[in-house]
Amino acid sequence: MKNLSWVLVVILSIVVAIFSYKFTVGSVAPSDDGRQSVVLTKDERNAILLEMRVWLESAQGVLAAAVKDDMVEAAKIARVSGMAAEAATPGSLFRKIPLEMKKLGFATRDYFDQIAVLAETGKGSKAVIAKLSESMNNCIACHAVYRLPEEAPAK
Repeated sequence: MKNLSWVLVVILSIVVAIFSYKFTVGSVAPSDDGRQSVVLTKDERNAILLEMRVWLESAQGVLAAAVKDDMVEAAKIARVSGMAAEAATPGSLFRKIPLEMKKLGFATRDYFDQIAVLAETGKGSKAVIAKLSESMNNCIACHAVYRLPEEAPAK
């Protein structure tokens, strides 16, 4: 009986290790342009592309509001892309996206929340624009390392 318990512990440990690896590494394959291709279904790819478009729209909206010194509007727009919006992200993506890409995504959402707080607490347009500028480095870093091919690369 004791041997069976150890066998189960080993098997469960292996299963946990496999799922942990899959969660942290994600589904990636080398790309012909030197970046990593994140392997997704069409719907998952479209969900991420939509998320990126919303971030871009939020960035433009925050800039437009900051130029007018409308911090109420800047905060409202920034909140659209903050952490609360993460609830709309399909759960299947968490298994497939590599850990570093997840970190960049969560950090970007956090930046939008920070932008909203700066606007809400009267820090002014210069602080809001500076934080938005800082946040854009996440977009650059992610696009430099990852790509979302329309079809899975040939193996």
